[in-house]
Amino acid sequence: MERVLTALMDLVVPPASMVMLAFAWPTLAFLRALEWAVKALTKEDMRGKVVLVTGASSAIGEQVAYEYARRGANLVLVARREHRLFAVRENARALGAGQVLVVAADVVREDDCGRLVADTISYFGQLDHLVNTVSLGHDFLFEEAGDTAAFPHLMDINFWGNVYPTYAALPYLRQSHGRVVVNASVDTWLPMPRMSLYSAAKAAVVDFYETLRYEVKDEVGITVATHGWIGGEPGAGTGIGTSRFALEEGAGAADQTQAQAPAQQWTKADTTPPLPAPGGLAVEEYARAVVDGACRGDARVRRPGWYDVFHVFRAFAPDVLGWTFRLLLSTAPAPSTVAGTGRRALVVAPVGAPTAALPAPPVRPLIEYPAAVAGRRPAAAQLHKLE
Repeated sequence: MERVLTALMDLVVPPASMVMLAFAWPTLAFLRALEWAVKALTKEDMRGKVVLVTGASSAIGEQVAYEYARRGANLVLVARREHRLFAVRENARALGAGQVLVVAADVVREDDCGRLVADTISYFGQLDHLVNTVSLGHDFLFEEAGDTAAFPHLMDINFWGNVYPTYAALPYLRQSHGRVVVNASVDTWLPMPRMSLYSAAKAAVVDFYETLRYEVKDEVGITVATHGWIGGEPGAGTGIGTSRFALEEGAGAADQTQAQAPAQQWTKADTTPPLPAPGGLAVEEYARAVVDGACRGDARVRRPGWYDVFHVFRAFAPDVLGWTFRLLLSTAPAPSTVAGTGRRALVVAPVGAPTAALPAPPVRPLIEYPAAVAGRRPAAAQLHKLE
């Protein structure tokens, strides 16, 4: 009997749900617009409030800090590149920020996260918004990784780099009825080729915060911001899938050869174009949308918004996505490979070549790899920055 009931539910529930959604959609859209208007009129005033931004030395984190600065907030800028944070601090002050505190810390180390939150409370006496933007992506097929040492490294940055700061800050956010803002990715529901580990880590982040939302109830707000294709550094036009690679600040991905030759930069040997990315988004525009949504109290911010349609396809017509990806991949030229290895060719270009200069390797690695595997780390060129 249970089998018959389950089979009947499988047959009836999906189409019935679609029909109900089609009839309810106009009403839901009207209610959503009304809610947005009410929230826009009661938007949180950030003047004098304290915002802690991780990964604030570049890209999304930097631009988010500038958006809060325009709203007159006090800022705590966190990253490993302290010298870069000083430049961001001056820019933030010029845009209208109140007091700006710079903290050099590694967000995948729990003790560092406890210290940076303690410094914030000691200096300002409160914490209102925690914004986690640290992220590290990759551009290789799963079988191209070459060494599993990169796997926990990617998970540490993309998952624990969000969880540890949240764990340290949550008691103080409860006191202020503050908010956690998280930088996620469309890859959580729209898997992209060559980003398997990144997609898995971001999916874990989203599920963690959606669960935490119910645990903290109304005491702490949570905004999960999801972006699609987006530029890397402001004005650089760099997007996911381009040929530019960079180490995440102090990411520890540099191998021994790179550490011994800091005056070199990594570049791909081929110029394979990325998959089509219609409707891409500038990093400044995305940062503005994230901060606007957080100040309105939105539970979710998605940019570009049209990516939401893929939720429907993945739930009710997953084969359509599969066919689409097969079509895109079948029309893309194959990248060059190293003879006898099957892995993508990578070259080291001397300084002075017409490519964007990358930051020098970190003095100490982010992850202390065991000595037994230290010589087998994957090439730094296979990791690129999304922060």
